[in-house]
Amino acid sequence: MEYNTQRGKMIIPEYGRNIQKMVDFTTTMQDREKRTEAAHVIVNIMSHINPGVRESKEYQRSLWDHLYIISDFKLEIESPFPPPSRDQLTRKPEQVPYSDGKIRYPHYGKNIEAMIQKAIDFEEGAEKEALILTIANHLKKSYLNWNRDSVNDETIIKHLGELSNHKLVLTESQKLAATPEILSRNKPKKKKFQSRGKDGNGKRRHYSKNF
Repeated sequence: MEYNTQRGKMIIPEYGRNIQKMVDFTTTMQDREKRTEAAHVIVNIMSHINPGVRESKEYQRSLWDHLYIISDFKLEIESPFPPPSRDQLTRKPEQVPYSDGKIRYPHYGKNIEAMIQKAIDFEEGAEKEALILTIANHLKKSYLNWNRDSVNDETIIKHLGELSNHKLVLTESQKLAATPEILSRNKPKKKKFQSRGKDGNGKRRHYSKNF
């Protein structure tokens, strides 16, 4: 009996031990043409693991890359794709740069700063004025989500000015939404149930839901 501890290591276990054995045997074949034929057969078998995408060029490239990896890069054949580099697989990925920009008011979030910058670049007119009012109301809503107590409009207008370097200003006729109105919008809607009873025909009524 052959135990797993006595068997060779599977480089890509997802393909199973039989694929590993077939690749190992192929690397020992002396004739390059026969090795190539055997490699095509093995790749075809590997493709049946995920047949839905086996016609994709990217998937075919991945299969051949995996074949070379399983052979520990010892397979010398005529391949439709160049073999991957061992260095590519062992190289550490490049570090993802993180934004070092500071958020002046964290409770408003980072996206609002991008919205404000877009509004600054807008052409002057009614559309820009409407956008400024929308942003100001969004600031007030975000503030109330963070602090359930009331906030005066002067505070929101001040923050809008600071976040826009005083380039966005409400007109005299523009007013922010009232605090009770915003808080009522933020409240989750409750499900209403109609009590079970009998209708006029004596039949039992079912529950009905109104959202």
